[in-house]
Amino acid sequence: MGQRVMLVTAHTGRKNAVHEARRVAGQLAEAGIVVRVLADEAAEIGCAVPVQEVPSTPDAANGAELVIVLGGDGTLLRSAELSRPAGVPLIGVNLGHVGFLAEAEPDGLDDTVDRLVARQYTVEERMTIDVTVRVDGGEVSTWALNEASVEKAARERMVEVVCEVDGRPLSRLGCDGVVCSTPTGSTAYAFSAGGPIVWPEVEALLMVPISAHALFAPPLVVSPQSVLAVEVISGAPGAVLWCDGRRKVDLPQGARVEVRRGSLPVRLARLSEPGSAGRRFTDRLVAKFGLPVAGWRGRSPHAG
Repeated sequence: MGQRVMLVTAHTGRKNAVHEARRVAGQLAEAGIVVRVLADEAAEIGCAVPVQEVPSTPDAANGAELVIVLGGDGTLLRSAELSRPAGVPLIGVNLGHVGFLAEAEPDGLDDTVDRLVARQYTVEERMTIDVTVRVDGGEVSTWALNEASVEKAARERMVEVVCEVDGRPLSRLGCDGVVCSTPTGSTAYAFSAGGPIVWPEVEALLMVPISAHALFAPPLVVSPQSVLAVEVISGAPGAVLWCDGRRKVDLPQGARVEVRRGSLPVRLARLSEPGSAGRRFTDRLVAKFGLPVAGWRGRSPHAG
């Protein structure tokens, strides 16, 4: 087998993330693993061990075993742009706020790195969405792990849209926007807009209107084989498309946004045993939202 390589990336705007990235790099190097860092982060991280610097391009993770991300969910979403094309799993250490995508917390960082070095991790695939924008005969393609949101461009005006499922019109809405989400994104923007939480192993697409002025505007859950579309009505104010809050496309009147299951998943490394994803997600919901569970007695010892 060739030499193991791991890419370490961090939210360099946070001192704790830079400090922890430096620690991780040292621990990996001590274990004989080649540490790769992004060229535009190398100086700020300031590793005391030799590192392999690479530009922040879609092939930055090529040949790496893992991408280790120090930061919040925003940093992990940025890192997914590097890991997805190479099919390399990424693992996040939460140094942000909620941190639904992250696997580890900073107080267990040394143990996390030890387990990664010992290959004590599994890999799960998260569904993505491919997004196509059609405007005036032109076409723009992008993607998202969490969601594609069509939002009003002007604060004081609603956007007028027609929502479509599988080539058939569903409803015309005056609204602040529409979120098209994956199950992974169901705890992000779609949740804030009133959508359901979907366990990550469920394959589905979500369509969630934002502050809609309509009699029929519930959140929808459809097949992963379905194609969702949102059309900006001609004669109405324009809108803007955001993918994962990172990639932006302006949507003039008449623009059409199509959302379908992504051709490439995002791979996440997990420190747990296979088959425990659902239980772990439930525990994560309880912890992140501070849900009350006092009084729970668990499974009856007499249950079959």
